[in-house]
Amino acid sequence: MTSPTQAPEQAQAHEPHPYIGGREAALRALAAWRAERPGAPRVVILTGSPGTGCSRLLTGFLMLCDPEYRTGLELDAFDPATVPPDLPAPAVPSTAGLTAAQTLWLLADHYGLSATRTADIFPELGQLPSAGRPVTIVVPDVDRAGPVRGAGEPARVVRDVLKPLAALASVRLLADVPREFAGELAEDLPPGVAQIIDLDAPEWADPAGLVRQAEVLLSPRFGAPELPFTTDPDARRALAEALARRAGAGAGSRLTVHLAVRSILMHPEGFDPEDADRLPGSVGEALDLHAGRLGTPPRVLRLMLAPLALAEDDGLPVHLLAPLASAVAQRDMSQAMVWGMRFVAPFIRRVERDGEDVPEDERTLVGLQHPGIGEAVRAGMGDVPGAQARIAMKLLEAVPDQDWTKAGAYVRDHLAGHTLEAGLLPRLLTDPNLFAHADPVRLRAAVEALPPEQVDAPARTYLRTAPLLTRTQAPALLRAALLETAFVEDGLPEYAAVLRRTEPELPWHTLWSVPVTGADAVTVGTLPAAAPDRAGQAPAEPEPVEPASLAVAVCVVPPGTPGSRALRADDPEAPAVLVLDLATGSLIDADPTRIQRLSDAERTAAPLGFSRGADYVRVWRRSARKDDAEIITALISATPFTGIDLSAAGVLLVATESGVKALQIRPARPDTTTAPRSVPDPRAAEPEPAPAPGPEAAQVPRAAGPDAHPTA
Repeated sequence: MTSPTQAPEQAQAHEPHPYIGGREAALRALAAWRAERPGAPRVVILTGSPGTGCSRLLTGFLMLCDPEYRTGLELDAFDPATVPPDLPAPAVPSTAGLTAAQTLWLLADHYGLSATRTADIFPELGQLPSAGRPVTIVVPDVDRAGPVRGAGEPARVVRDVLKPLAALASVRLLADVPREFAGELAEDLPPGVAQIIDLDAPEWADPAGLVRQAEVLLSPRFGAPELPFTTDPDARRALAEALARRAGAGAGSRLTVHLAVRSILMHPEGFDPEDADRLPGSVGEALDLHAGRLGTPPRVLRLMLAPLALAEDDGLPVHLLAPLASAVAQRDMSQAMVWGMRFVAPFIRRVERDGEDVPEDERTLVGLQHPGIGEAVRAGMGDVPGAQARIAMKLLEAVPDQDWTKAGAYVRDHLAGHTLEAGLLPRLLTDPNLFAHADPVRLRAAVEALPPEQVDAPARTYLRTAPLLTRTQAPALLRAALLETAFVEDGLPEYAAVLRRTEPELPWHTLWSVPVTGADAVTVGTLPAAAPDRAGQAPAEPEPVEPASLAVAVCVVPPGTPGSRALRADDPEAPAVLVLDLATGSLIDADPTRIQRLSDAERTAAPLGFSRGADYVRVWRRSARKDDAEIITALISATPFTGIDLSAAGVLLVATESGVKALQIRPARPDTTTAPRSVPDPRAAEPEPAPAPGPEAAQVPRAAGPDAHPTA
């Protein structure tokens, strides 16, 4: 990361890009790709070490590709070879924080594709040029892909998104990828199709641009304080050249210079611009020299930054910084954090969050200035899993009474990421309450990163249910209800019981679930008790009370289903039915013709009613006013319903192609209603539901889940 740069005060043939301040050779190559000049590659792979400036170069180039933004630039002053032609903006599906599937759905949304599965997206993209629509795609931030850092999502983006895109002859692709994947992305392409621009390589070096960056950062015109070596042009230029020379033009050079200047300007006392040995040659040296100049042991500074280097997402809530630093250091760091925050200031940033759903103690986050700082800190830690284990234990201690409803948002949503890197995640996956309350996007990504042999039965149930949770963006209470049903379906009643005990406001309790293949209709009925045969007997005593009728579930199933009876015994092709006890799901051997179904009058008189879609059913409380029914809850299914009925006592009977289950609806109090007033657009029949949109050129909002479709 660097600061916005401008040309130094000296005559030049061309002005540099005002945001990049250099990189003319790379800009010329990118402009040639955009213009499809003869001999230009169809696929450009931009790479480099953290802090070399790939993201900044790509951002500056996209400014030139945006028809609206480029109108504010003095293009006539630039080198013409660095300015791409004025064309419609390319698709820019940013992968930061997103999965490979989400990235593909961003492209599908951008181009208005009709695909309903990710496998259909590539063929449809390949057909766009025949309709006169160019396919030019720029994919930034692949190193930041995925909702959980340790889940390896960048590799999936390269293999599942970028390689298939690069293989399409009609697609022109520019991607910013980590160096370890650059060769893999290009390896299967014919010669001349792909070009790798490695900003660490000598042919792409930009020493003049690095000097220019340092000089601008040191200039009072751009915010630097007035010091002897910032106000004097010659002294400023000499220091800039020394900084650039020491950092070199390769690995992490832009970030190294940026951090060195911030360190000097924030704490100029004792700095000697003539002492070149006190200038850093890498990001790690920038940290250590800063600590030494301020009289702090480098190890202490690194320990203070360690929690941020291991943090997930945008950073840590401020109140967690000292406890987690103490956990990593294995000693009390609270006092060091109090007096040492000014020492770490050049390397951190604050993120202020607002919104009604953001707790007061989590409105201010602290993060690192650049991911490259985290890379340098982690590289010097040695035992990263051990440090993550200590952080995870400290986060668990912050959960009051192990009640996840009281846990802070960071602890609740990011603990899985820390335990994944610590190798402890399987131990965490035995708590059904965590499944219900943790962010399903992040928890799912972490669990999916585990080897299959480490995923036990409760976690397998969670993985089976997670696509439904993310697709529907269900709130925590509805997530708990869906998981309660899933545990019953999978034969894990003890986990369902935990959720019933800890979540008293669950909108339903699952009574039973029976795996039946091919059930295509269900109905609720009653089986009258068999009356005793008293023909020819005189009553000698008062009549005994007749046993009550039994509420049953009648399921239409394929002929030959074990336990079923044909509706017509003389017709082997006639449908068969299973008769089940509505309260327990036990099989009942009964004559189907004896079962009495609810009459229309009985249904109308019942306190609850229902309405349905392909994969959802709403349950509502009847009202005297027909148009004023109160929705109680909504059951959403991962597969389409094949039959639904509701008993007068509020037992919801539902069937899918794989089974039948009964749920006792528990009408919520007015202040705890959990049902959505509008049910998501049905997508359950898809084997791989699509994700919500994420940031791209059209300013689409960030995705809600790793595979939730934007219409869901």
